[in-house]
Amino acid sequence: MLPFRVLNQENIKEILDMRNVITLVEQAYSLKEQKEASLFPMVFHEFEPGKADMDIKSGELSGANIFGLKLVSWFGENPSKNLPSVIGTVLVLDSRTGAPLGILSGEYITMMRTGAAGGIGAKYLARKDSEELLLVGSGHLGPYQILATLMVMENIKRITVYNANSLDRAKEFCRSVKDKLFTLLEPYKEHDQAFYNQMIQRIDIPISAAEDIKQAAKKADIIITATPARKPIIKKEWVQPGTHISCVGADMEGKQEIDEQLFDGTRVFVDDVNQAITVGETEIPYKKGVISENGIVAELGSVILGEVQGRVSDQDITVFDSTGISLQDLLTASYILEQAEEKQIGFVTKL
Repeated sequence: MLPFRVLNQENIKEILDMRNVITLVEQAYSLKEQKEASLFPMVFHEFEPGKADMDIKSGELSGANIFGLKLVSWFGENPSKNLPSVIGTVLVLDSRTGAPLGILSGEYITMMRTGAAGGIGAKYLARKDSEELLLVGSGHLGPYQILATLMVMENIKRITVYNANSLDRAKEFCRSVKDKLFTLLEPYKEHDQAFYNQMIQRIDIPISAAEDIKQAAKKADIIITATPARKPIIKKEWVQPGTHISCVGADMEGKQEIDEQLFDGTRVFVDDVNQAITVGETEIPYKKGVISENGIVAELGSVILGEVQGRVSDQDITVFDSTGISLQDLLTASYILEQAEEKQIGFVTKL
């Protein structure tokens, strides 16, 4: 009989906070660069094209003695059945024995680690004096992208939000997002009052909706794209020298958020080269010959470890293609399981 822990989304929210997730995602990138972690081939299947699909991202972190997978399914008609359209599950196993360690709800982990990745891209590639953040997309990922970026970029003074389909949705997001940010900061209120007070001050900045994406892009120091777009929203001619762009929306073949010509003459970094040119923001420019595999400067782990320089000058345009890799989910899930055992959260069952 092999015991393992089962944790639902509420259990995970009791444990997880953004500052820790940022550290964990950086560790995942670093372990990959140090050859102490590797990805397995992705699995994708459409049950009904345009209506229901699933994908499996998996890998091993020998540096953390774990392997496992995250399975995410999308069933477009689920909301009519009072079910979420996207459901994720993370399975973590011991790489020394193959024994299961835990099964976790994947939705909150995905939101947190994706937000952390966008912020980490800015931390290592944006100008330190960046003041203007443009968030393209006003969906569920938005608050996590904002919080992570504000945690790692101390000089952000204004945030602009753009929704390509609805100005009203962008305005509603701006009206409600600070309540979400307050909620995400709650874990620090009791345990780290000084950091909580610091972050409360940091989020107390103007957050407004953009009507004109061209003007918003021209003013931005940092652009984070978090949409399911399949046509570019950001044009090359709008992006000014010195801008950093973190692309977190493209995670499937055919998705595209920024002009492929932005990959010509910019410093491009990715979380995984193969995923980037297959299903990431780099896929379209790679297939069109705008950038070759050799044109990618490096995976971000090498920048974190100081092996490769990220931004060379204040005039560089930098791009981070964050496709989302299983190592982020697995290392985060492993941390959650350790904390859950210590705090006796969730329940233990046996195979």
